[in-house]
Amino acid sequence: MKILVIAPHPDDEVLGCGGTIKKYSNRGDEVYLCIVTNAYTPDWSQEFIDNRKKEIVCANEILGIKETFFLDLPTVKLDTIPQKKINDLIAGCIDKVKPDILYLPFEGDINKDHKLVFNASMLAVRSRVGSLVKKVLCYEVLSETEWGDFPFIPNLYIDISDTLKHKLKAMFCYKSEMKDYPHPRSLEGMEILVQKRGMEAGLKTAEAFIIKKEIEK
Repeated sequence: MKILVIAPHPDDEVLGCGGTIKKYSNRGDEVYLCIVTNAYTPDWSQEFIDNRKKEIVCANEILGIKETFFLDLPTVKLDTIPQKKINDLIAGCIDKVKPDILYLPFEGDINKDHKLVFNASMLAVRSRVGSLVKKVLCYEVLSETEWGDFPFIPNLYIDISDTLKHKLKAMFCYKSEMKDYPHPRSLEGMEILVQKRGMEAGLKTAEAFIIKKEIEK
C-alpha cells in the first residue's frame, strides 16, 4: 500500500501523524512525504536553511519514509502564489505517487498555508474517474489546529502506543522547532495530546484524524 503525507512545512508530518507513519513503514507499506514550502533568505539565515535539510533527513530515517518531494514554495507566503500553481504542483505529486491513502492538514487551522494546501489537495482528489486514492484524512498540528476557525472533531483514532517513541524521537530531530513546556510544540505537549486522544478512544496513546473521503469497492 502507498501512503502520501502532504505537509505545508517540515515537522507538520511528525506532529500530525508521525506515529501513524511509523506504523505503516514497520509493516512494509510505502510512505511518501510532500513538503510544500521552504524557508528563504533573508527572513531565515542560510545556516538555518542548510540545517533544516539535515533535520528532515533525520526525521525521515526514523519514521521510515521512502521518499520526500519538495515543492519549494515560500513559507508563510503561499497566499502570494497563484492558486493554480499550488494546485498543479500538489496534483503533480499526487499523480506521481498514486497513493492509496492521503494525509492532509486540517482546513480549519489558523495557519493560512495549511488552508491553501488543504484546498489544493482536495481539488486534486475530487471526483476523478480512475483515481487511486481510496481514503483522505486530515491530521491536527499543535499550535495551529487548536487556534483555528472551527474545532477539530476526530472520527478516526490510530493507536500509536508502539510508535510514540519514534514520533517523539523524530520531532527531536527538528530542534529548530522545539519549544520548552508548556508550549504546545514541546515533547511534553505532544505526549499530553496523544494521551488525550488515546483516552477518547479507550487507548493509552493515539493520533486523531478526520476522514474527509473514503471509497469502498
